Amino acid sequence: MHKAIRYFIAIVLAGCVGFSATQTFAQTDYKQQFTIAKKLYTDGKYALAMENFKKLIPYDQNNPYREYASFYYALSAYQQNFKAVAKDMFGQIKTLYPSWDKMDEVNIWLAKIHFDNKDYFQGMKLLREVKSEKAQKEVSYLKKQALVPVTDVETLKMMLEEYPKDEVIGEKLARELSKNQLQPEDQKLLESLISKFDLKKTDYIIETPETIHKDSYTVSVMFPFVVTRIDATTSRKPNQFVLDLYEGMMMAVDTLAKQGIKINVRAYDTERRPEKIKSMLLMNEMKSSDLIVGPLYSEENTMIQEFSMINQINLFNPISNNYELIRQNQYGFLFQPSNETIGSESAKFLANTKRNKKCMVFYGDSKRDSTLAANFVAKAKESGLRILRAERVTKETSRKIIEILATPTEFDEYKYPVQFTLRKDSLGSVFVASDDPLIYSKVISCVETRKDSVTIVGSENWLDQSAVDYSKYESLGIKLYAPNFSADNNPAYRSFQRKFVKEHGRNSSASAYSNYAKVGYDFMLFAGNALKKHGVYFQDALRKSKQVPGYLAGGYDFTEGRSNTYVPFIEFRNGKLTEIQRSY
Repeated sequence: MHKAIRYFIAIVLAGCVGFSATQTFAQTDYKQQFTIAKKLYTDGKYALAMENFKKLIPYDQNNPYREYASFYYALSAYQQNFKAVAKDMFGQIKTLYPSWDKMDEVNIWLAKIHFDNKDYFQGMKLLREVKSEKAQKEVSYLKKQALVPVTDVETLKMMLEEYPKDEVIGEKLARELSKNQLQPEDQKLLESLISKFDLKKTDYIIETPETIHKDSYTVSVMFPFVVTRIDATTSRKPNQFVLDLYEGMMMAVDTLAKQGIKINVRAYDTERRPEKIKSMLLMNEMKSSDLIVGPLYSEENTMIQEFSMINQINLFNPISNNYELIRQNQYGFLFQPSNETIGSESAKFLANTKRNKKCMVFYGDSKRDSTLAANFVAKAKESGLRILRAERVTKETSRKIIEILATPTEFDEYKYPVQFTLRKDSLGSVFVASDDPLIYSKVISCVETRKDSVTIVGSENWLDQSAVDYSKYESLGIKLYAPNFSADNNPAYRSFQRKFVKEHGRNSSASAYSNYAKVGYDFMLFAGNALKKHGVYFQDALRKSKQVPGYLAGGYDFTEGRSNTYVPFIEFRNGKLTEIQRSY
């Protein structure tokens, strides 16, 4: 019996020793596994690291590595671009271990994932939870990097409203505002941001040098004349619009001279070659320019804009509507309204002329079309128009226009449609933000089929294309935004036409509507008079002036920025194009 008891005790003791050894081994195993997994992560073997960290994540009271294993599991997933997996694991850490001392790092990584997904507001919310003073530098850097692609002023305004004391958001909003042509309220906002966040004013608002008045002014014209490719015949040249534009400008110089305004024009042929432009800008004489006119193509733009900005020389693009060309250059101007302005003004026009406020928008797949459409929609909502649909149309999807506007549901006895899915008179207007005949001709055809009171607003550029007969413009009451419109009965326009024919032996334009010689003439008269009245730096005076009357076209307004904001609208009446008088 005594022997049996001793044997039992020996077995129990052996078991206890075995249990103790197993426990010690398990603890050692956790440490070893974490060390191995961490080494795999450090070596960039993220898939293997995930597998090894995964074993350490489940709960075990003897495992001190659960939080760290979860954290590095998430990092390994992120490094492999498994951002959803990483996001879920970081979220799990916040739920299971809310008091973990590394929670600031978790919030920073979660914010980064949200920023990667363009969920900026959620990312900002998470960064607000970061408490460590040491981490604030990293937080600030992450915000700055995350907000780099955010250029929409309204989005940044909403962010600042949510986080009114955030210096990174305040500085970013100020930076984006400084790139735009500002309405008075935005100008005040920019100035308040500069004051509130103690920003360097000259980084955001370039103060124009004191103007200089001269007896004569030098205008440098940088156009792609490409003279080496021009033949000596009287036939129209491939770049005829460039030649017409310049000839119109030179006619205006002659007119200005008779008025006592001396303009010296220096013409430079860019040849559409960057290396040629670079060599011209190195010439000392370029720095003596009082005004630069050009360039006409986007690929020529960057170097000339930089030259204008560095040397503080005002620059005008006479034909483009693309504000991006001059956005970064406080000395850059568009003679034409920007696409942003055209979109906004078209919405205001419809809001003030149509009783039926329901509207649709159709636009093409170009950036220009998207800009027009987006600004139309934004201003439309602000002005009381109700946007039923804004539809992007491509060549492959153009059938959508017919499906939306002219799908018949009822027919008369002659099989003509009398009712549609979109019921008659349920729509007030359509804004077509495209010059693509495939798009606007389909819209016009559909409205003609509907035979109701829908008003179409489009571009004066349509008139140069033969996609739609002019008679339909009048019968359907189509309205066109037309910054370059000149009435046929305008005495100044008639005089210009006679003078051009006399000097050049041909009409000023072979196009049905566009007339670059007229644009050049009007621009140079405008610029020459601005120089004479206000000196080299005429922008402050233009900003304070009311609308400047046009010479051949309707007028110009630079009170709100660096592009012309005057946009007239025209329609056919009794077979003649006529400007629509507005009361607002």
